[in-house]
Amino acid sequence: MLNRRLLRIKVMQSLYAYHQAVAADLLLAHDRIAAAFEPDLTADKAPDRRLLEGQRKLGEAQLREWHRTGELPESGSDDQEVADAVRTAIEAYQKLVQREGTFYGGQLLQGAESIHDQYLHLLNLPQALLQIITEDNEREARRFTGPRFEVEATARLFGNAAFEKLRENEQLLQTTIRRKLQWTDAEELDALREAWQREMKPDETVQAYLAGKNTGIADADYEADMEVLRHIYKAFVFKGEALPRYLEGNDLNWEENRPIVRNLVLKTLKMLPFAADEKQELMNLSANWHDDREFAETLYKQTLADDAKFEKLIAESVQNWDVERVALLDKIILKMALCEMQLFRGIPVKVTINEYIEISKIYSTPKSKQFVNGILDKLAQDLAASGEIRKSGRGLLDNQ
Repeated sequence: MLNRRLLRIKVMQSLYAYHQAVAADLLLAHDRIAAAFEPDLTADKAPDRRLLEGQRKLGEAQLREWHRTGELPESGSDDQEVADAVRTAIEAYQKLVQREGTFYGGQLLQGAESIHDQYLHLLNLPQALLQIITEDNEREARRFTGPRFEVEATARLFGNAAFEKLRENEQLLQTTIRRKLQWTDAEELDALREAWQREMKPDETVQAYLAGKNTGIADADYEADMEVLRHIYKAFVFKGEALPRYLEGNDLNWEENRPIVRNLVLKTLKMLPFAADEKQELMNLSANWHDDREFAETLYKQTLADDAKFEKLIAESVQNWDVERVALLDKIILKMALCEMQLFRGIPVKVTINEYIEISKIYSTPKSKQFVNGILDKLAQDLAASGEIRKSGRGLLDNQ
C-alpha cells in the first residue's frame, strides 16, 4: 500500500518540477523586457539602438533586483518606458508562478492517485492475455489445420477459475468502465503479446500448468489456477522483459510505483480465495487516503508558502558556503523537512530527519546524505530550543 515516504517523494518531485518551471518563467520575463526594446525596423525614423540597448539593460537589472530582494530599487526608473516594461514583465511572471503552483500541486495528487489506477489496470491483465491468445489461435487456425492449431494447448487458461474471479469482480468491472482501465492501447497489447510468445509460453511453470489436468477437487484446482496467476504477475509483469519495459516507458515514475502496485496486486490475489464472491472488495490505495492526501497536499503548499523563511534558515546554517551554490534538490529536501518538523506535530523529529536522509541518498548527490543530516540536526535543535518545533502526543513531548 501507499506509504508516507512515497508521498514525500511525490511532493519533492512536484516541488522540483515547480522550481524548474519558475526558473523558465523568469527567463520569459527577461525575454519580455528584451522584446519591449527591440528596434522597430518599420518605423519612419531610424531607432536609437544605443538608447534601446540601455533601456533593455536597465529593465533587466531592475527585474533581477526585484527577483533577488522582492522590491524594485528605491530610485525606480525615471524612464517611464522601462518602468512599464518591468511592471508588465513582473505581473506576467507572477501570474505564471501562481499557475505553476496550482498545476504541480494537482500533478502531485494525480500522480499518487494514478498508482491505484495502475493497480486496477493490471488486474485486468488476465482477460487481456486471453484475448491475445484467442487472436493468436485464430490466426494459426487460418494458416494451418490439424495439430498446429493451439486451442487445446492453451485450453486450461481459458478455464482458469482465478482469472474468472477477477473478471467477475463487480468493483473491478465498474471501476474499469468508469475510469477506462481496459487494455485497449495497441502498444500495450503488443507488449503483452511479446511477453506471452517469448516469455510466458516457453516458461517451465506455465508449460507444466498447461500440460496438467484438473483433479476434480475444487479447492485444489483453484489453488493451481491461482498459483499460475501469481507466477504470471511475479515473473512477467513485475519482472521479465517486454511488459516491464513497456510499463517503465509509459510511466516515468514506474520504478517508484512498481513496489506499491506489486504489493497491491499480490495482496489482492490473497484476498480472493475459492470462497470469495463477485462482491469482494479490492485494495484501497492506502489505509486512510483522506489523511495521506491531506498530508501530501499540506506539505506541498506550506513548503511553497514558507519558501523564503526556509531559504533564510538554510543560508544562516551553511557556514562558508553560498546558499545559491547548494543543489536545488538538497534545498527542496531541507525545506520539506523543516516544514514537516514545524507543521506536523504528531511526527517525531528523528523520523522526519531519517526519512529525508534516505530520500537524499536515493535522489540527490553522493555527499547529500551528510549535508542534509548535518543541517537538519543543527536546525532541529535550534528550532526546538526557540519553541518553533512543538510535538504533541505520547512519546513526543521531548521532541525526539
